[in-house]
Amino acid sequence: MEQTALRPKPMPGREPGPGTAPDGVRRPHPGRRRRRRLTTLLLGVFAATVLLLAGVGLGTLGATVIGMSRLAELQRQAGAPGQGAGTPTDSRAASARPSAGALPPSAPAAATLGVEAVDDEKPGALVVGVHVPGPGYAAGLVRGDVLLAFGKTRVDSAADLADAVSRARPGKEVKVTVRHESGGYQQLTAVPGVVT
Repeated sequence: MEQTALRPKPMPGREPGPGTAPDGVRRPHPGRRRRRRLTTLLLGVFAATVLLLAGVGLGTLGATVIGMSRLAELQRQAGAPGQGAGTPTDSRAASARPSAGALPPSAPAAATLGVEAVDDEKPGALVVGVHVPGPGYAAGLVRGDVLLAFGKTRVDSAADLADAVSRARPGKEVKVTVRHESGGYQQLTAVPGVVT
């Protein structure tokens, strides 16, 4: 049987005697250990924050690209790009396509709602963009709303909305029926503006 040497513990306040700790082994100061741990923790938090923000940025970019590709797909379904259901309801787009030449100077001012819309899967015009500032923004329209009626005109497509807005008188209040993205319905009051 092997016998182990029992070493007495030093008394409090006394230096440990010889042979109690191997020579040459140094333990780091507790303050340094805490500093090292804090530095490691801070670097970990910083790295996690950078990765999180990069993921949020990539997610936002992906959502934008997906949204834009859906808009392009809806425009393709409607016909030629930039025409039909994919056209913005902003009357500037309608006035930018004159058939023979420039509009006569005595033409009445066209009204605008300041929104861009495409055909929705159900009847209505899906708002994909709201101009800030603009009449649609002032009325409370947001991206994702579906316009169902403009005044007394039923809106089944983006083209119906563009026609209704172009017939509206600038500066006169119009009731707009909206289905929000959450599923709720609301009537808003919009004042179509003048295209300058």
